[in-house]
Amino acid sequence: MVDFFEKPHPREKKVLLAVFGQKLINIFSLGSSVLTVPINSPEMSSNITVVRVCDYCGDSFEARTTVTKFCSTKCRSAYYKRKTRNQKIEVSNKQTAALLPSHFDLVQSKEFLTVKDLSIMLNSSRQTIYNIIKSGKLKVANIYMKKTLVPRSEVDKLFLPPDIVPAIPDIQNVMKIEACYTIGEVEKKFSIHGKTLYDVIKRHGIPKLKVGRFTYVPKSRIDQIFNR
Repeated sequence: MVDFFEKPHPREKKVLLAVFGQKLINIFSLGSSVLTVPINSPEMSSNITVVRVCDYCGDSFEARTTVTKFCSTKCRSAYYKRKTRNQKIEVSNKQTAALLPSHFDLVQSKEFLTVKDLSIMLNSSRQTIYNIIKSGKLKVANIYMKKTLVPRSEVDKLFLPPDIVPAIPDIQNVMKIEACYTIGEVEKKFSIHGKTLYDVIKRHGIPKLKVGRFTYVPKSRIDQIFNR
């Protein structure tokens, strides 16, 4: 056996030949014997090859690490130049947008609004706007049946408080039978015919109370009219 760390004899011919196709290295030629060491053993090599896709050009390439992003220096340089350019454009667009009025502000200033404008203003879908129009809550103007416009004043009415309808009092709780005449009693007491009496009741807005087959009217109102 040959000691790799022993200085070779002057007569020995030193040979260092790498044969990559066969994965072998010739170390020393000793007479007719050749000592070879395989280079694909785990102890002597850590090289790997993986297939990656370039982040810039999209081509596949062989890389030596699993985190390599670009197939060449040219692609890496072009990628970062494009990234820097896009960042500058984004900053410029934001600055421009801050100086221009928003779509909402433009809609607010219109005298007549389209369905699309209303969907933006009310933060609702177009179908919801059409349902409101169909319900009659919004008055619209169709121009040649192609475009629906809603006056801004009609939209403002949607946000007005609803009209408060006064509650109608329960007439049975207001009128007590013992304080009323029947229609027959009024006709007999004041010698007035039925049609004439009903005209007087209607003209003066006298309340009536129907209980069974009898109709009652307040004595105080009848006496006030016929005792003048």
